[in-house]
Amino acid sequence: MAVLFYAQGVPIGYMAIALAVLASMGGFIFGYDTGQISDILIMDDFLLRFAECKTPGDASTCAFSIVREGLVVGLLSIGTLVGALLGAPTADYLGRRHAMSVECLVFAIGVVVQITSEHEWAQFAVGRLVSGLGIGSLSAAVPMYQAETAPSQIRGTLTATYQLFITFGILVAYCISIGARDISGSGSWRTVVGISFVWPTILGVGILFMPESPRWLTKQGRIDEARLSLAASRGLPAAEAENHFVINRELEEMREAVEYERKVAAGWLDCFSFERKQLYRTCLLSALQMFQQLTGANYFFYYGATVFQSVGISDSYITQIILGAVNFGCTFGGLYVMERFGRRLPLIIGGIWNSCWLFVFAAAGTAQNPQDNPGIGKLMIVSACLFILGYAMTWAPGVWILVGETFPTRTRAKQAALATASNWLWNFLLAFFTPFIVKAIHFRYGFVFAACNLTGAVVVYFFLYESSDLSLESVDMMYGDPYCKPWTSRTWAPAGFTSRADLVEQSRAAEAHKPLAGGREEARIEKV
Repeated sequence: MAVLFYAQGVPIGYMAIALAVLASMGGFIFGYDTGQISDILIMDDFLLRFAECKTPGDASTCAFSIVREGLVVGLLSIGTLVGALLGAPTADYLGRRHAMSVECLVFAIGVVVQITSEHEWAQFAVGRLVSGLGIGSLSAAVPMYQAETAPSQIRGTLTATYQLFITFGILVAYCISIGARDISGSGSWRTVVGISFVWPTILGVGILFMPESPRWLTKQGRIDEARLSLAASRGLPAAEAENHFVINRELEEMREAVEYERKVAAGWLDCFSFERKQLYRTCLLSALQMFQQLTGANYFFYYGATVFQSVGISDSYITQIILGAVNFGCTFGGLYVMERFGRRLPLIIGGIWNSCWLFVFAAAGTAQNPQDNPGIGKLMIVSACLFILGYAMTWAPGVWILVGETFPTRTRAKQAALATASNWLWNFLLAFFTPFIVKAIHFRYGFVFAACNLTGAVVVYFFLYESSDLSLESVDMMYGDPYCKPWTSRTWAPAGFTSRADLVEQSRAAEAHKPLAGGREEARIEKV
């Protein structure tokens, strides 16, 4: 054990980074599966096997019907929707780590079903459905595990690595696809799908060597293990854990929260109670997950190859890689933005930025036919890249961070599952209905997404509380404070502190064992 660095005056260990990065392989799995289907849909052998062909053996005459294409792409999201709801009880029953291992196995079974498909498109679609069960469960378990194990001082950055790995997975899928497209026969698409076995193996096995969530351990009454888990994330030796004030403070907060939960039974109905704004929080995060889908990002990720073919790009694979690289690279900026500027401001500005560039994309494609005007086609690609830049730095990581840190411990798994299920429901609706909508309104579809981005920014301003720099228990206190409003929440702090900035300063002073103003060090530390 060793301290890697200090954040706001408190120690952060190597293990905190390692467990967040490894758990984020769950996001990589999702991203890879999202990115691969766009390119697979236009591979010659895949078209010959599963599409409808006017001339047998001639891939140029093959095309998917709108319904078939929507189901091949969208059934993954139906699986993820169900998986997200199953992820909560699974994570609570097995623990966060073992649940992730089981979910990786489910995903791998779906991959087997896909690569053994010969000529039945329905089998391939069902394989994506099964893989979706694993991905959906992971999407509920991973952000929850990261939020519960990460030190609050860098929780935003560590939780955002889930989204970073989603973008990395998308980019890797694009790169592998361009390398595999010239493989003869079914090797082209089977190589892309078959490599998927690597990612769940890394996560499913590796996560067993990471510490379990200290909050889950506390809930199980395994206090000594919870203390060691906290010490690992702080980079402190086990011998120091019992007497270190940071560990004792955090452990006491968890024990108090668990005691409260035991007095109040927590079922699914508790996610919709009015107590401490439970219904409010469930609806808010479900709405934010919906708006993350309605930003329009997956319009480009699922159907990007087809979209760029329609604007006259000769090699849409290359354009996909450019888009994926922008998405991945800018997500690093998102880690900084969400940690430096909190949650509310980036989401509001991001919604406005995204809306502007989607409006440009739609207006350009509507004004002239991009296939007849290369300049218009280039403008649309640039505007798509600038949209992805804004999305990757704000809405992409921000919503997943909020899922992990907005809910109280006793219902976190269930509420996270409901919010994530909203994401997958809208993911499916967009994946399935996009071909129908594009056929009817073409590039004017971008105007719809532009309006949704603006609406999402308005929702954030009026309803989302600022949760950065607070412990998960303090976030729960903030939502339960009737005097705190979303637009004033940036300065809210627990009792004993004058503001959020005061809380940060007192934490630094406490770590350095400096005397606090008014001699209230002991009292304030106990209340953080």
